[in-house]
Amino acid sequence: MRSLFIRTLAALLAAGALWLAWVVAVPVSLPTSPYSVTVGPNRTLSQVARTLEDEGAIRNRWVMVALARASGADRKLKAGLYEFSSPVAMWQILRRLSEGSPDQPSVTVIEGWTFRQFRQALAREKDLKPVSALWSEERVMAELGATGQPAEGMFFPSTYFFVPGSSDVDVMRRAYRTMQQHLQSAWDAREEGLPYSNPYEMLIMASLIEKETSKEADRPQVASVFVNRLKIGMRLQTDPSVIYGMGERYQGRIGKEGLRRDTPYNTYTRAGLPPTPIALPGQAALMAAAQPIESRALYFVARGDGTTHFSESLPEHNAAVRKFILKKGE
Repeated sequence: MRSLFIRTLAALLAAGALWLAWVVAVPVSLPTSPYSVTVGPNRTLSQVARTLEDEGAIRNRWVMVALARASGADRKLKAGLYEFSSPVAMWQILRRLSEGSPDQPSVTVIEGWTFRQFRQALAREKDLKPVSALWSEERVMAELGATGQPAEGMFFPSTYFFVPGSSDVDVMRRAYRTMQQHLQSAWDAREEGLPYSNPYEMLIMASLIEKETSKEADRPQVASVFVNRLKIGMRLQTDPSVIYGMGERYQGRIGKEGLRRDTPYNTYTRAGLPPTPIALPGQAALMAAAQPIESRALYFVARGDGTTHFSESLPEHNAAVRKFILKKGE
């Protein structure tokens, strides 16, 4: 009986080893030729493996994840577009992804970044020529055909693929043109009666919304509060704009002095919109600025769980502040 058990166990182990070798080492016929897979900067290897399995490029995603973790390849992924033109084994795909040599590298521009952060991201890309590294903001915008236009807010957050050896200006030009397209589309779809004189003012509003909340469902409501305030001449009193105006003086806390110090971006001391956007807004923020929900809310406060509480009156708002902010600090 013991001998039978050992022989059965050995057969199972041999079958498992053969199956594992088939999964890892035997090439798979690709669903298309060439076949491409995109690795984004915030995409985990588990997510990439699921895509590969769903599209028939590998046989088992769990084996790929385990192999990647065991070899350390899961910590070496480089964002970009990878192409495969002939049948390929799992280990070959994994080696390619971990070597960090995509056919088309990419740079991802994050919603809410500033123009400065955008330029820093471009500078980190070794496959991009740093043509604009020493240029001023004015020189950059002139090169893009927008002489005199402030750069802040004018570039659309997205992932941009590029050919190795391209210039950083090429990526900037695409991001700039993409923002112009999305901004014009949002402007054309805007609700009537909004307090914007032109698309640029709506872009400024979108940047404020972008920085005030990351919760997409709350953005049209935040937009409604700001629109309601503009319509009655009430100051926006939005902290992200104050922080932007403080620049390097901001060290994690605004404080009473920061709220009182007048800058063009201090929406506590000045009425209306700030003079420029304060960040790069994404599509959701643009559409929230163009299509705010109808409400009478004039105030909002973060609940502390990622969502926002909206109020129509100051007493209601003060009660919400006591509930969500002051009580937590006790």
